[in-house]
Amino acid sequence: MKAVILAAGEGSRMRPLTYTRPKVMLPIANKPILEHLLIEVAKAGIKQFIFIVGYHDERVRDYFGDGDKWGVNIEYCSQRKQLGTADALRMVDGLIDAKFLMVNGDIIVTEKEISRLARRRDNTMGVVEVEDTRGLGLIEVNRNRVVRIYEKVAKPPSHIANAGLYLFTPEIFTAVSRTPKSSRGEYELTDSLQWLIDQGRPVSYQKMAYWLDLSYPWDLLRANESLLAGIGAENLGEVEENVVIKGVVSIGSGTTVRSGSYIVGPVIIGQNCEIGPNCYIRPCAAIGDDCHIGSAVEVKNSIIMNGTNIPHHNYVGDSVIGEKCNLGAGTKIANLRFDEKEIWVDGVNTGRRKLGAIIGDGVETGINASINIGTTIGNDAQIGPGAVAHGVISPASKIF
Repeated sequence: MKAVILAAGEGSRMRPLTYTRPKVMLPIANKPILEHLLIEVAKAGIKQFIFIVGYHDERVRDYFGDGDKWGVNIEYCSQRKQLGTADALRMVDGLIDAKFLMVNGDIIVTEKEISRLARRRDNTMGVVEVEDTRGLGLIEVNRNRVVRIYEKVAKPPSHIANAGLYLFTPEIFTAVSRTPKSSRGEYELTDSLQWLIDQGRPVSYQKMAYWLDLSYPWDLLRANESLLAGIGAENLGEVEENVVIKGVVSIGSGTTVRSGSYIVGPVIIGQNCEIGPNCYIRPCAAIGDDCHIGSAVEVKNSIIMNGTNIPHHNYVGDSVIGEKCNLGAGTKIANLRFDEKEIWVDGVNTGRRKLGAIIGDGVETGINASINIGTTIGNDAQIGPGAVAHGVISPASKIF
């Protein structure tokens, strides 16, 4: 069996984090979303992969190569114009002659769910029951069959959402060939499935017990919390005397944790980092490779990407910080409103009481800069000494 993974899109709702990488390459617990997915599919016994890539495809190709590192084989198909999921599937027609899995590359599911789906015989959709249906495709069912598929409707007919995980037989390619452009100007896979249903062909569904959908940057924090809960303790680096480590902490090779540091797991720290002295790393922090977390710095429930420096008297809570950022001494990120109400970002309710900043790659701050709750900062922006940053800040901006 082969697995087709859709990994061509940018993920515009994840900006500014996707200006330099596709959404599937955003890190959670120090691995790209796509790597977590590949590992679970491979554990289910599927070793043949086709990655459909497009936006910044070099990031995917360079990282995964031919898949040998994971004991799998990866082929690539390029979708230069993202014209929809059915258009993506059309690209592998002729490469597959048996039933196969198709998975959106920006979700996280488990080996157990994938194995159950792989045993199916008919075309089958993975689905999940949700309370909030906004932005999701929904299905209507009758007994064990899908009878109608709805794509992001204002008045939801059900709370059963399309999970972006499918088992297909080769007849799906016939349906794809009959699929016209939708009103959104794309060839939609859900329209292909509806065509099968209308032709009297059975389309089944399987409810998922575990499913993480990643639409907005703050969704990464929720997924990070979930995945860090399953890591194992490991120390491949050097831990000096007078370091306190509590709970499950994973430390990568070449990393030094200096005296006076206090770390409470679950926490993961990558390779070749310098941690401390005298810093406080709290639960659900994921610190990438080549990072510096220095003296009197506190990091809590955050994702810190590769090459970022937070070296002096800083506070970072409930935030996502891109690659190769540098926070000047005394930079603080707020993460809680005075009234403790849920935080909105650019007109979207995050559903979170605590949310700091979403910061793109290469951002620099001066000494004693302050970043307000829910602020998004685009790549290569500069926040000057003593400046207060808030709202949506465009890439390469200078706030002084």
